[in-house]
Amino acid sequence: MSVAIKIVIGNLTLRGEMNDTPCAKQIIDKLPIEAGPNEWGDEFYFEIPVKAPLDETATTKVKIGDIGYWPLGNAMAIFFGRTPMSTGSDPVPASAVNLIGRILDDATILKQAKGANKIRIEKTE
Repeated sequence: MSVAIKIVIGNLTLRGEMNDTPCAKQIIDKLPIEAGPNEWGDEFYFEIPVKAPLDETATTKVKIGDIGYWPLGNAMAIFFGRTPMSTGSDPVPASAVNLIGRILDDATILKQAKGANKIRIEKTE
């Protein structure tokens, strides 16, 4: 069963959902999470208080709107466009990520939030 979340960054609020996986559940248990986002192309990533290994969802093939967990940085990654490793229109993470969720709204509007100093991920009712 997926869990509804909202992502608040700058003046934007997007709806999302977290997957029903052990890694995603670890993160859900820590919500709400607030952090200063880093940018890597059209990807926000930020350290979260979760340590988990790669799991059965681990991949380097992600789509715009995917939310991943990057074990090398103990970080959540939100993909909203091309990254420096992209060769086509899809984002490509720096290394494998666990797929932990997705954005339900148009993720490309996150381009408007570049430069934001805070991102908040929280459960919605």
